[in-house]
Amino acid sequence: MNRSVSAIVLLLAAALSGCAIVNRSESVATLYDLGPLTTQQGLPALPPVSVAGVQMPAWLDSSMMFYRLDYANAQQPRAYAQARWTMTPAQLLTQHLKARIAQAGGVALAASDGALDVPVLRIEADDFTQHFASASESTGQVALRASLYRGRALVAQRSFVRQSPAGSADAPGGAAALSVASDAAIGDIIQWLHGLPLK
Repeated sequence: MNRSVSAIVLLLAAALSGCAIVNRSESVATLYDLGPLTTQQGLPALPPVSVAGVQMPAWLDSSMMFYRLDYANAQQPRAYAQARWTMTPAQLLTQHLKARIAQAGGVALAASDGALDVPVLRIEADDFTQHFASASESTGQVALRASLYRGRALVAQRSFVRQSPAGSADAPGGAAALSVASDAAIGDIIQWLHGLPLK
């Protein structure tokens, strides 16, 4: 009798541990970033500029991937359960912005370096989400507000909004669309910087 009870207990324990392993593997989120930089040529080199870290609204300042069902309730941001960014969107955008400036022949200094006579570029992100117009159609939307300062004086400010259609109505489609929209918005910012008195 004791052997039978022991055998049943061992079988139940094995079954439960198996379930735990399955659940643990199912809970692992797929990670995304903005992907590798595409090559851009033909732009004149930028003078040195200090780049402050991109600022995000508090609700976007995490590694969660957000989307909105604009056709149902556009005021409710929702997060994918099984998808995450490798870093916060603010960190991803800052990384790509600095790399893009360097790729364009410029010098991107950290604002914390405190370099004298170097203008400071500050970016605020107002949107970094996947928007669903219907259950099967969505776009990645990035909205950035760039401000250029020399000391405490504001030199120029401009908003940039870019959208890119998602190839699929899911997290992989949203991540790819947000990558394209981010690159386009950053490209717009660099073009804008070329027309400003940075020296």
